[in-house]
Amino acid sequence: MLFVIKRDKKDKFLFAPLQSDVGKGIIKKFNIDTKDTDSILLYNPKKDNLSYKSTAALLVAKNLGFPTYILSIFLILPAFIRNWVYNYIAKNRYKWYGKKESCMIPTPELKSKFLA
Repeated sequence: MLFVIKRDKKDKFLFAPLQSDVGKGIIKKFNIDTKDTDSILLYNPKKDNLSYKSTAALLVAKNLGFPTYILSIFLILPAFIRNWVYNYIAKNRYKWYGKKESCMIPTPELKSKFLA
């Protein structure tokens, strides 16, 4: 999330916890089993569709500017291959990059990036 926030210069993305009213509405609308959901969910209200895992991550990257948008080239690969890589990275990310002991307290500017 912080990766996206830092690179989203055009404020294209807003965030909502799955427990929020907005999150619950999306979960209900798309009949998502939250017990099986362990990935990023990207809701596009203009197209009224939901992307997840590698597709969501690469669609976000596509909108973040240079050099991050270059990653969107991987959208040409079949989703099952991309999702295998996504799952591998997700499984190992804390081992590779570490895990923070506490959540950050958002500044007023960052609070504007979250839906209630």
